[in-house]
Amino acid sequence: MKERRNILGWLGMEERHDIMKVAEAHIAETCKTVSHLAEAVRAFVAGDLAARTSAIDNVRQSERAADKLKARMVDQLTNDLMLPPDREDLIRLAKALDKVADSTNRAARLLWFIEEKLPDNILRNTSASTDLIVASVDKLREAILALSRDQVAAALDNCREVERLEHEADDQKRNLLEAILRASLQPATLLLCYNLAEALEGVTDKVENAGDLVNQLAVKAK
Repeated sequence: MKERRNILGWLGMEERHDIMKVAEAHIAETCKTVSHLAEAVRAFVAGDLAARTSAIDNVRQSERAADKLKARMVDQLTNDLMLPPDREDLIRLAKALDKVADSTNRAARLLWFIEEKLPDNILRNTSASTDLIVASVDKLREAILALSRDQVAAALDNCREVERLEHEADDQKRNLLEAILRASLQPATLLLCYNLAEALEGVTDKVENAGDLVNQLAVKAK
């Protein structure tokens, strides 16, 4: 029987612990960024503009924290002695996670600029799009945690779920755009809502990209 390769077998136990500790902190902070975006959307739907502003500020702060963790992980991987292909895979994963946080922050900034009261159909579809982001990044987190524990089958299962949710987010974007284009909105609001729909779906795209990298690492571990 072919022996399964430990995905971080080329690292010493102490190095492995340190790198995966940072990786787990990184995905946890990325999840917090998405969670704050969801809070901002809920506040916006409820008409609580003060809560929306507070949540958007939390998105920004969490994105900065995620960026610092990405830099820490990249520095650690760059400075340690390890095989280049594996090191580069993990560096790409760190950067992919950072792009999830970046795109979440971009969506939050767009939400901040919308001042006009939106029709219920747009609000419902915006909430639905945000819920898919939360679900997809949570599955990505589960995939990374499974990979760090050498639970390859669980990591692959969660990556497939990330991909499924991204396809669902594509369909949901069409629903949101249809609601936006059918509404009577001021030109500036129409433009902002259109870009927000694109930005929300863009977050799930970035989550899927990160999931593809986790999938590749898991396949290598078989």
